[in-house]
Parts: sequence; structure tokens; C-alpha cells
Amino acid sequence: MSTDNTQAQPPAAEGATRYSRFDTGAEFQQAIETLLDQPGRELRIFDPDMQAFRLNSPERITRLEHFLQASRTHRLYLVVHDPGHIVRSCPRMLLLLSHFSHAIQINRTDDSIRELQDSFAVFDDRHYLRRPVARFFRGSIGVNDETEARVMRSRFMEIWAASFPGVSSTTAGL
Repeated sequence: MSTDNTQAQPPAAEGATRYSRFDTGAEFQQAIETLLDQPGRELRIFDPDMQAFRLNSPERITRLEHFLQASRTHRLYLVVHDPGHIVRSCPRMLLLLSHFSHAIQINRTDDSIRELQDSFAVFDDRHYLRRPVARFFRGSIGVNDETEARVMRSRFMEIWAASFPGVSSTTAGL
């Protein structure tokens, strides 16, 4: 277990840059909550299948719903290699998608980039969460780190450009 994790870090002054490491599933989930606690307008997540993000958890869906309800300009962008987990195991996420189809888009990566193994989330150009290898929980979170968050957002945009719509809010895919 990490000695410098998101649960043990004292509160920082507003706007101060904070970094934390996490090594376990519980610490990773706490890091997601920390990320969602930050102010922001666009949440972008890349993960091979989104299983670790618990997109069927009532609490996680409630958090995402509150984020989307806070402003008409809030957006959620997800990119996965395989949307099967979301489609088969996340009915709450699919319901959220149907209610906020104007604000959520879930894309699937093109075959040309399916070898990517990492996972990350970036909130606007200020906050990020990263796991170098998606099948392990070990990673880090940066809050108010505009330099690294911009790099992560740029990387997300490259992945987004090499993806296509993968999950629809309707069963017909329309």
C-alpha cells in the first residue's frame, strides 16, 4: 500500500497543485471521487473496457448525473477498445446515456490503436487520473496541474480522432 495516497493527503490550498499515488482498487476509486469533486466542464476518459470505473455503481452514476445536470455545457466523453462491458453490464450507464444523449458520447477505438494498454481520465485542462497499465490499479492523480493535464487532454484527442461511435443511446443504434 502506498504511503502517499489520496485518502491520506491533507487538503491543499484552493488552486494549489496536488499529486497523489494509488496502488489498490479502493485507492483508485477514491482517486476517481477526488477527480469528480473538482470543478470542470468536460470529463474525458480512455480505458480499454471501463470495468474499473464502475459505471454501473448507483453512487458513480449519481455523481455523473449531478455533474451533467450542473450545466447544459457539461460533457462526458468515453473511449474504449471494447464497449461490451458497458453494453452488457452497465444498464445504469446506458440509462444515463439515454437521458443525456446530448452530453455523453461513447466511442470505440479503431483497430490501429487497440494495442494501447493505459487508462486515464482528464477533467478540463487542469486535473487528471492515470494508470500506466489498465489491468493494474497503480497510478496517480494530479489536481490543478495544467501542464500535465493539457498533455493528457491532447493525447485523449489523438485517441478520439482514431475512434468512432461505439455505444448508442437507443437499441436500434440510431
